[in-house]
Amino acid sequence: MDDLETIERRSDRRPVKRLRGGTWMDAHDELAEEVPIALEYNGISHAVMLATPADLEEFALGFSLSEGVIASPRECHDMATSRGDAGITLHITIGNAAFARLKERRRNLVGRTGCGLCGTESLEHVLRPLPCLAQPRPLSPAGIRRALAGLDALQPLNRMTGGTHAAAWCAPDGELRLAFEDVGRHNALDKLIGAMAKSRMDFADGFVLITSRASVEMVQKAITVGIPALVAISAPTALAVRVAQEHGMTLIAFARGGDFVAYANRGNIEAE
Repeated sequence: MDDLETIERRSDRRPVKRLRGGTWMDAHDELAEEVPIALEYNGISHAVMLATPADLEEFALGFSLSEGVIASPRECHDMATSRGDAGITLHITIGNAAFARLKERRRNLVGRTGCGLCGTESLEHVLRPLPCLAQPRPLSPAGIRRALAGLDALQPLNRMTGGTHAAAWCAPDGELRLAFEDVGRHNALDKLIGAMAKSRMDFADGFVLITSRASVEMVQKAITVGIPALVAISAPTALAVRVAQEHGMTLIAFARGGDFVAYANRGNIEAE
């Protein structure tokens, strides 16, 4: 097993040839790391993701919660990390009741950096049952703008490599409290959810800002843990909007600079 510092290396410096102004030059670029990470529950392999090999404990806990493997952090009893030639394995020990539920809906998932639902065994697994969110605190346009303005400062890996997404937890007034980066947008959100769960933060007291499109799976992950509002820098999908509307989530997209578009539960946004 490699030491922790090696496992958590987020980027790799590589030599390149750069063409600029018609002239070739030797240079170096920092590239975001992308590593196969297997999630194993009680000794049984469940999923393999392609992810940035950092914040692995947060990733494991967040994935377990957002995918409904466990209902609360109390059902996660232990966690260990090992590394082999093929990648990293997260060995997660969960309670008997959670493990029984997992075996009932066993899936063989493949990494989701682009596709979202590869490996799902049946159509019934795509749109899983979700809770209806309680009436959220209204979103403030000023808070959304404040969060957008401050997000770049919390993306050091993306500034260095240009190859990662971020998911940030924002207070109602737009204060950025936590942010995580990953080559996969789903993974960044899972890391954020795991960190919030570890710190016992209130999922209902704020909103999540993501530097990606709002797919239905991003919406499902957020609703599963009780996040009432999702703000995306890029576009939503029609299915994501329908699921958000049905379950009481405020969904905002194309949030750039001072502008954004409200797609679902627009009445939860304060007037200017």
